Amino acid sequence: MSTIEAILMGILQGLTEYLPVSSSGHLTIASYFFGVDGEQNLTFTVAVHVATVLSTLVILWKEIVWILRGLFKWDGALNAEQRYALAILVSMVPVGIVGVFFKDYVEEIFGAGLFVVGCCLLLTAALLIFSYYAKPRQKENISFVDAFIIGLAQAAAVLPGLSRSGSTIATGLLLGNKKERLAQFSFLMVIPPILGEMMLDIMKAMKDGAETVTAGIGFWPLVGGFLAAFVSGCLACKWMIGIVRRGKLIYFGIYCAVVGLLLIFLG
Repeated sequence: MSTIEAILMGILQGLTEYLPVSSSGHLTIASYFFGVDGEQNLTFTVAVHVATVLSTLVILWKEIVWILRGLFKWDGALNAEQRYALAILVSMVPVGIVGVFFKDYVEEIFGAGLFVVGCCLLLTAALLIFSYYAKPRQKENISFVDAFIIGLAQAAAVLPGLSRSGSTIATGLLLGNKKERLAQFSFLMVIPPILGEMMLDIMKAMKDGAETVTAGIGFWPLVGGFLAAFVSGCLACKWMIGIVRRGKLIYFGIYCAVVGLLLIFLG
């Protein structure tokens, strides 16, 4: 992988991790058309995942500090920070089960061909467009039940082309959660699964033979991919929070529908 290819893959990873267009789907598209597959290299995959997590920490540092400050306080009842942290833990349950026990099984059944990615992008489009027109009653806080349902949406996003951010945000909107709170929650809840997926990749590589998946990446491509993923991730995370607040997800829904139909035709 050249430095330019690594930068392009880093930008693609950083943008699509937050924008509701599916990072796995677009990486599959890039691999098909350009013959570049960053996911085949463990070192590169870990680097861009770490960069993505860091971009979330940078953009949402105020929310993270708020949670940490109230997490260990106890006044006889759960405070707002503890309820928020527990809601994130509840949202992790479905994706944790799928990631540990069923991820390889799902990928083996559905594969990552263009036709499958196209169908899942159409599903992403449907969720985004439907959430734009639906007007449920607004709730003040994200309940534990809603957190679990949003977590189910995140677990379903193991399918290539089904956007993780798009699924979680659209599901939260359909449940009536406020736009102002939902984007931050969606991006904070994704940090543990990203780190978990990274650890599973490392464990799998160690089992299969790490030398087969870490070779072929130089220092500068690795640095270029990391920085590209971090910068693009920061921009996409901040941009996406504003988009959710303004309720403009329908444009991404149209984009996913167009790309999905094209991939189905090509597949």
